[in-house]
Amino acid sequence: MEEIFSKIKELSEKYRDYTAQNLSKLVKIKSLSTQEKEVQQELKRQMEEAGFDEVFIDGLGNVIGRIGNGKRILAIDGHMDTVDFGDLDAWEFDPLSGEIKDGYVLGRGTADQEGGPASFVTSGRILKELGFDKDITIYFVGSVMEEDSDGLPWKYIVEEDKIRPDFAISTEPTNLNIYRGHRGRMEIEVSFYGLSAHGSAPERGKNAIYMASKAALEIEKLNERLAYDEFLGKGSVTISEMVTGSPSLCSVADFAKFHLDRRLTWGETKESAVKEIEEIVKDMNAKVEVLQYKEKAYTGLEYGMEKYYPTWKMPEDHPVVQTGVSAYSALYGKAPKVDKWTFSTNGVVINGIYGIPTIGFGPGNEELAHAPNEKTPVEHLVVASAFYAAYAYKFADEK
Repeated sequence: MEEIFSKIKELSEKYRDYTAQNLSKLVKIKSLSTQEKEVQQELKRQMEEAGFDEVFIDGLGNVIGRIGNGKRILAIDGHMDTVDFGDLDAWEFDPLSGEIKDGYVLGRGTADQEGGPASFVTSGRILKELGFDKDITIYFVGSVMEEDSDGLPWKYIVEEDKIRPDFAISTEPTNLNIYRGHRGRMEIEVSFYGLSAHGSAPERGKNAIYMASKAALEIEKLNERLAYDEFLGKGSVTISEMVTGSPSLCSVADFAKFHLDRRLTWGETKESAVKEIEEIVKDMNAKVEVLQYKEKAYTGLEYGMEKYYPTWKMPEDHPVVQTGVSAYSALYGKAPKVDKWTFSTNGVVINGIYGIPTIGFGPGNEELAHAPNEKTPVEHLVVASAFYAAYAYKFADEK
């Protein structure tokens, strides 16, 4: 086995430029959520070129490459959609340049998170070159619509494609650390219903903005007393948008609503989070709702889910984590750092809903996700491509 890992490391270095160029090609294609068609076609082409046993695009638009046909299943996931550019004046280079410069690939999506898929294409090429013939199946997934609704593509993969892995790796950026969980999140809308009246006589009406404002101050206090977990940290809540309405600007507002971004630490649930808000507005004419996501994929399929994305974490001694530690150590002679993400990933569904043991390992730094001047070190791509191949061998040898 030592010889295999030495060869994996050697090949990952050999294909350094290949991996970087593949990422560059992906980054040059703008790929917002629901608009991933062109980037998915390019990823499919790259998988086919690398010699994968099978490559197909499912009904939602996920690109799925397969190597092997064994009983146990390992899935390696990376989402292909990105957020938009934001203020172009804040960028020092073209977000779609894909330029390879000073040891980095530059552009939107290099860290979040097309660097992972570019790396796992190389991993597939390495496995095929080494004649990988273990009794496992590996699915390499370029998923869609994650930025709009974390986990949605995996809801489709498990429920519609009927693919349910035994272990999964998310290639979201981890700075080459192994991550074993993150806080969950949910989106809540609170609507307030008042009574309009002429603005010259506000006492005749009931102002919905005042109701919402009183609730907002209580929600600010709620944020300070939310639960804390030693590994994942504290839960949080913030108002991210407020909308109001009235018959005219000379009237008492009869409607207001705000949107809550709620981050859930260990032990917090959808029910507990909703109950906290309902308690704040119990004496008001108000409605608390968990929102739904439903959009049309680039394939034309309309699909959705509730905007509740559960908290998840793996015990550090779980085999999915320890297999990763062992694979990294076998390659580089030292143990990786084991940590967590700050943001949310497809893990909310893969593990949070379906309970599939999951870790994260990806190129790039999550601090650059959604930020201007996004870039990923080419060296990270090399290490990630070696890690995914090594993990496959370690996973195959587990009993």
